[in-house]
Amino acid sequence: MTQDERRIYLIRELLSEEAQYRDMEIPTDIWQQKRLLRALFNVRMPKPVSQVFLTVQDAYLQEATRQKGITDIADLTPVEEGLYLWQGDITTLRCGAIVNAANSQMLGCFCPNHGCIDNAIHTYAGVQLRAACAELMERQGHEEATGAAKITPAFNLPCDSVLHTVGPIVGYRLTNRDRALLASCYRSCLELAEQNGIRSVAFCCISTGEFHFPNDKAAEIAVRTVKECREQTHSKIEVIFNVFKDIDLELYRNLLG
Repeated sequence: MTQDERRIYLIRELLSEEAQYRDMEIPTDIWQQKRLLRALFNVRMPKPVSQVFLTVQDAYLQEATRQKGITDIADLTPVEEGLYLWQGDITTLRCGAIVNAANSQMLGCFCPNHGCIDNAIHTYAGVQLRAACAELMERQGHEEATGAAKITPAFNLPCDSVLHTVGPIVGYRLTNRDRALLASCYRSCLELAEQNGIRSVAFCCISTGEFHFPNDKAAEIAVRTVKECREQTHSKIEVIFNVFKDIDLELYRNLLG
């Protein structure tokens, strides 16, 4: 199958799963097809799927990521021993684990084509990731606590694992509790990585954006907490501070010298 044929196959299969979508016409424009496929991935509930579907989906997503360009941690230059700063799409990063800024349901973003990192990670990992998260949450029996973390395979992402953490949602003002919970996210992820023998972790800017944590305060907490954890535990885990926006790049540059 070509990449175009894979995309059409996946769209047809996903449309056929739900009665309200079965009569929907597939657009001829490739960009619109890609948006439709992503939207269908986003709204799909965790449920069984055929091995044929997974084979086609995996080939499609891995090729899509290859076309975007994969960055390997081995090709990055540390800003100081064990610490890196990298601006780019975290779903294209090859390392031990990337951190997903999840919500308390831990099932990924269900909003079609939303711009959050949770949406992107679940989209390019494939439907297996939501199924794996659903299984974790079913066993747990309750929503994930803010500041805690879970680990799953990365499936079609170039990293090995995904660490899912729930950051605090900031209200009309930033509180000390918000600060403590955000620091807990970083500690929980590093502890989980250590327990699972992960050698490198890429942190996104947890709780900024949709969760309204001020970017400058979030960056300060991230750098301070990571440095403290590495010093206190003598951890050899390499940490990548992954930023997407220019404002975050400048903040982390100043903090990391």
